[in-house]
Amino acid sequence: MEEMLTLEKFEEASEVVGKVTLETKLVYSNYLSAQTGNRVYLKPENMQFTGAYKLRGAYYKMSTLTEEERAKGLITASAGNHAQGVAYAAKSYGAKATIVMPTTTPLMKVNRTKSYGADVILYGDVYDEACKKALELAEEHGYTFIHPFDDLTVATGQGTIAMEIVKELPLVDYILVPIGGGGLATGVSTLAKLLNPKIKVIGVEPAGANCMQESIKADHVVTLPKVNTIADGTAVKTPGSKLFPYLKENLDDIITVEDEELVVAFLDMVENHKMVVENSGLLTVAALKHLGVKDKRIVSILSGGNMDVITMSSVVQQGLIMRDRIFTVSVLLPDKPGELSRVSSVIAKENGNVIKLEHNQFVSINRNAAVELRITLEAFGTEHKKQIMDSLEKEGYQPKLVRTNI
Repeated sequence: MEEMLTLEKFEEASEVVGKVTLETKLVYSNYLSAQTGNRVYLKPENMQFTGAYKLRGAYYKMSTLTEEERAKGLITASAGNHAQGVAYAAKSYGAKATIVMPTTTPLMKVNRTKSYGADVILYGDVYDEACKKALELAEEHGYTFIHPFDDLTVATGQGTIAMEIVKELPLVDYILVPIGGGGLATGVSTLAKLLNPKIKVIGVEPAGANCMQESIKADHVVTLPKVNTIADGTAVKTPGSKLFPYLKENLDDIITVEDEELVVAFLDMVENHKMVVENSGLLTVAALKHLGVKDKRIVSILSGGNMDVITMSSVVQQGLIMRDRIFTVSVLLPDKPGELSRVSSVIAKENGNVIKLEHNQFVSINRNAAVELRITLEAFGTEHKKQIMDSLEKEGYQPKLVRTNI
């Protein structure tokens, strides 16, 4: 059957996709290797032209369409990365593309999609609602619909990543792959097993959108009642039904990670690798500590890097707070000259850096007894934060931690 995921089809896709993709060489991570006791490599698909791996599947699918199918115009639904892949591929083939995106899609992804010449329609709160709309428009106008994941040809294109990984690191033990609808995971796991059945492929989902994990537990495709995750690229309620048999057979396990872990992973990638990776792409980095293995060669696929600046700044701030590198402490002072200077000197001795001060004279009726001073500080981490708190305690200030709101 033409659509089956065969080695010949993967080889063909690899040749086709190579015409438009950048070579994303593996990056060895000293930091993550030391953290986990493994040899960790990153597959930086965030460095592709469109900022994500999705160009692979979209372009390969486009190459298999007839001229008549392209001439009808193309339509798809996407939270951003597949949208850009289809828009880029359509432009390469001189075809018209319409993309339906959820209203919650970051502006950067919308604008980038438009920049490749596609028409964008914003509809629904999540991908599933946008997809329903795209199918309706395809029926109404006769467009050729390209599914972002539940398409074996698209999945074959995505699987070319595994070909590159194995060529560059033939003795790879584990490949970690993000899962939204399952297209990338299907292509990567199927080809990896064809090339070397000993390679373990682990899927990674957000805990708030674990549709594939629930489907495998139930032994059939399950639709989640809702999804709730900052990893918008993998916020999918229903995984691909065409893909499900392949994933059931070829995935060795599925790990889920919490949003808070993605926030910390973002900070790690920016500080240690100087790379911007979107939340969905960070799933495989956050999953490393859940793997429970040592001395293995592990590849984490960074599926994309399309994150808007506002989201980025929020994630950085939250990451600093979670790492105890920014915190706010409340102390009560007598309302008299010199008290602020005294507190500042205690903090200075411990090398704390004051970011913000808030002075509240109305915390007590008796201002002579106490006014509140809220100090937002920068520290080196948990131990340093504890030193500062201990020093304030020693000086009799009875410091209390409060929720940081920079």
